[in-house]
Amino acid sequence: MPTQEYLTDDVVMSTRSLEEARDAVTRVYLPHELVGEHDAIDMRLNAVSDRFLTLGYLTYQADTELRMPAAEQWYHVNLQLTGATWAHRSDGTREHTPARTRGLVLNPSQRNTVRWSPDAEQLILKVPRSGLESHLADLIGRPVTEAVDFDFGLDLSTAPGMTLLRSVELLATELERPGGLRDMPLARAQLESYVLTALLHAGRHQYTDALAGREDGARLGRLAPVVRYIEEHADAELTPELLARVACVSVRTLHAAFSEQLGESPMAYVRRIRLGKVRADLLRADPQRERVTDIALRWGFFHQSRFAQQYREQFHELPSATLQR
Repeated sequence: MPTQEYLTDDVVMSTRSLEEARDAVTRVYLPHELVGEHDAIDMRLNAVSDRFLTLGYLTYQADTELRMPAAEQWYHVNLQLTGATWAHRSDGTREHTPARTRGLVLNPSQRNTVRWSPDAEQLILKVPRSGLESHLADLIGRPVTEAVDFDFGLDLSTAPGMTLLRSVELLATELERPGGLRDMPLARAQLESYVLTALLHAGRHQYTDALAGREDGARLGRLAPVVRYIEEHADAELTPELLARVACVSVRTLHAAFSEQLGESPMAYVRRIRLGKVRADLLRADPQRERVTDIALRWGFFHQSRFAQQYREQFHELPSATLQR
């Protein structure tokens, strides 16, 4: 039996039928294939929606597997309350979500397969792309013109992760309480906005540094568009001449500005950003399927001994040690 069932006044479906369970989750979240033993499940789905997001409580109480297409215009966030899931997505990334320790973000462009343990229970958010990306743009003060590329896994044991989980549980609890948020639309919108902020801080993505204030446009001055260009095109060929054109200055002026503002040359900065991209890929990679060499080549490091030395100088460990984590 579930340990704590949320949104009990908002029952969408309670069933032992695979077909009914699939149809209900399809209506609330997205089309999918549901695999499990007929009559073995004891599925419950409770959910409530408004223009900002959908919040639902879901459990199957049986071994089940959901095979889902790309959500395209939505982000789905699975927060593990009890039990566990084992998941993989179309780019090969895999995740395991123990209760209250890990969660998942299903990005708009990835296909996902998630296998549930019999005792698994989740709170699941469905957030429209337009809403989340507009909210992010307000937070960082500039337009967001691409999907937020969240890491597959959410670490719910960190301070931001715990904030996210607690804020979603608070939202669910308040929506259940008579005289609570349902009767206070302004307060509900503010709490849902807080949930979106917590999600953006808890997940890792290409805007994480901007949210954390590590992008200081005023300090960088004319270097700001160059720095942004480097981070967005780190896998492309970058030369001082190209970067000078981006900044609309001479190569000499570009070198002087980098030295003054960042204390290093433009190409040293490019190397540092690329090494960071390598590290992110190594931490996500399956050591049984991917090699350090392949990931290094992906980011333009062709001399492996030199790359390993540079990586160790920046991160104080060999890339092979990062991969084995």
